[in-house]
Amino acid sequence: MRRENQSSVSEFLLLGLPIRPEEQGMYYALFLAMYLTTVLGNLLIILLIRLDSHLHTSMYFFLSHLALTDISLSSVTAPKMLMNMLMQTQSISYAGCICQEFFFVLFADLDSFLLTSMAYDRYVAICHPLHYPRIMSQNLCFLLVIVSWVLSSANALLHTLLLAQLSFLRGNTLPHFFCDLSALLKLSSSDTTINQLAILTVGSAIVTLPLMCILVSYGHIGATILRRPSIKGICKALSTCGSHLSVVSLYYGAIIALYFVPSSDSSTDKDVIVSVLYTLVAPMLNPFIYSLRNRDMKGALRNILRRGIISL
Repeated sequence: MRRENQSSVSEFLLLGLPIRPEEQGMYYALFLAMYLTTVLGNLLIILLIRLDSHLHTSMYFFLSHLALTDISLSSVTAPKMLMNMLMQTQSISYAGCICQEFFFVLFADLDSFLLTSMAYDRYVAICHPLHYPRIMSQNLCFLLVIVSWVLSSANALLHTLLLAQLSFLRGNTLPHFFCDLSALLKLSSSDTTINQLAILTVGSAIVTLPLMCILVSYGHIGATILRRPSIKGICKALSTCGSHLSVVSLYYGAIIALYFVPSSDSSTDKDVIVSVLYTLVAPMLNPFIYSLRNRDMKGALRNILRRGIISL
């Protein structure tokens, strides 16, 4: 059976954000600025880590991959949303929608795993400082990133293959600005029991297990600091963990509000707004969090700027 017959739809209509038509121009400029800030800010992080030899450590290795993932996550949804707002169109092809859903799940999961790897790195650095260079070897860092990619890809592929089996006979209008998996399942006319089961088991595990690992890591970090309380130790822990904790809170706070807080049919606008926080605001704020709260990043930026001025 051809895909068009199975899905009974060749394209979807994205209703976009719940904003009035006369405000489209203002919000277009706002979201364009946010997206450009996300791309340029995270590219700056990658560039600083690449150029400054002092940042060639496991922590910043994970941070560079997180920055690349944030750029990718925003790029999955923002360009299409901005194009629809500019062209006053709402359509996205069936194939484009399925691809968008796949890459969104992929990079969202990858974010989760990278944040977990960074939490483990902080745990080893603070709780086992003498063994840190041996434990957090280059091979382990590469292995953690590869495993993150494999698990994220497998989960995204599972949900995408299950989604591709569904029919959409009720209509093709999605009350969202991108092809969100939950919105697509609500729209489907097929039995989505297997899809819901996959989300409940595999999807929940992808979110909750990394979060539990992060909480355990920071629990050990807190216990280590309390066993040897000192102002210097607390300040050092806050300087190395503060940025990461801020990003974790922003990331998982949005996920919990979006997927774990019970919602009714009338809360569609809330879900769309929280999705903006998750896909645009969080990736945009990450460069500011790591730049403003991290001495090493600020020092690297000053060195690069100083080098650029001297070369001129």
